[in-house]
Amino acid sequence: MPHFRTLVPAATVIALGGVLALAGCAPLAGSDAATEDAADGAAAVVDVAEQNTVSSQRLSAATAATAALAHCAADDLGSVSVAVVDRQGELQAFVRGDNAAQHTVEASRQKAYTAAAFGADTSDLVERADENGLHRLPGTLFMPGGVTVTVGDASIAGIGVGGAPSGVDDQSCAAAGLAAIADEIAG
Repeated sequence: MPHFRTLVPAATVIALGGVLALAGCAPLAGSDAATEDAADGAAAVVDVAEQNTVSSQRLSAATAATAALAHCAADDLGSVSVAVVDRQGELQAFVRGDNAAQHTVEASRQKAYTAAAFGADTSDLVERADENGLHRLPGTLFMPGGVTVTVGDASIAGIGVGGAPSGVDDQSCAAAGLAAIADEIAG
């Protein structure tokens, strides 16, 4: 049987935009040295990848959303919407209270995103937004009613409430959603 040589070394490492991958297929059969070199190269790539991998934490968002809505309903503020978004602003959970107006849907999502993106409660960001013109950032809403969900120093999500008679009430309901998942976050 003829013996063929590969043109690409078995364990060539290629860096593309910071992502490492092995190039070349399997080493030639019967070549113990090539097999060992490929295994060493693969192990090196795995080590580098593990050192340069970022993990993200997520929460079970439904608990936060329903707890925030329940808090508003208990305070006779049931005409609100509650949104929970992840760090990137993707909607994870949403509940709309009875008689909540249409504008509360987007307001709750924007407050949640603003809290998650800036890693701070929106009530704490109002003055900063006024000073720096942050109001112009698309998809954000710098009004009370959004709370950040953090693990350690990292913001992992945001809870936003819109539709209560005041931003203070929205903020209180969002904080109740955060309190409902505090044990999950601390765990």
